Amino acid sequence: MIAEPKFPQKMTTEEYLAWEDKQELRYEYIDGEIFAMTGGSIPHNDIALNFYTELRPHLRQRGCRVNVSDVKVKASEKSRYFYPDLVITCDAEDLRSQQFVKNPTVIVEVLSPGTSAYDRGDKFKYYRQMASLQEYVLVDSESMSVEVYKRGEGKMWGYYAYGEGEAIALHSIEFECAIELLYEGVTFDTESSDSVE
Repeated sequence: MIAEPKFPQKMTTEEYLAWEDKQELRYEYIDGEIFAMTGGSIPHNDIALNFYTELRPHLRQRGCRVNVSDVKVKASEKSRYFYPDLVITCDAEDLRSQQFVKNPTVIVEVLSPGTSAYDRGDKFKYYRQMASLQEYVLVDSESMSVEVYKRGEGKMWGYYAYGEGEAIALHSIEFECAIELLYEGVTFDTESSDSVE
């Protein structure tokens, strides 16, 4: 889901946290600016839930947790808060937290046409500044395609692309699953199947 600009004025981190806590909708916060989160498509939602379903039993055995898009990630000490589609943490402090995740191991974003450039660009730039993040996963909602960025030495990130018939591997949590499981029940829009003739 993409964040759309909402307010012309800036807020401090403290103002944002106090204000957002009273809102019905979710808002991301980037360097003083507030962005309203928009809803996703049905395939977007199904993919996120399928991924969660595969991850949860595996992570419970490891003492880790996976949360869906309603959990806030504190991406920097004072200036950035995001709501990724899925966030995985094995950090003891995060496992006790009631407010947000500070030390994610894996972040997953489900791409849609409006979010792809942002998720690959600025959002990834902000995420990779988090020392705890080991893998960043981009899941296409319009075709069977998953990209995984894995932290390497220094500032290096490895890139791995997965397609139909392949198994996705997340080494930081020792997880592997067939890509087809993420797309179970998902129908791709082949042109305008909802249009009236």
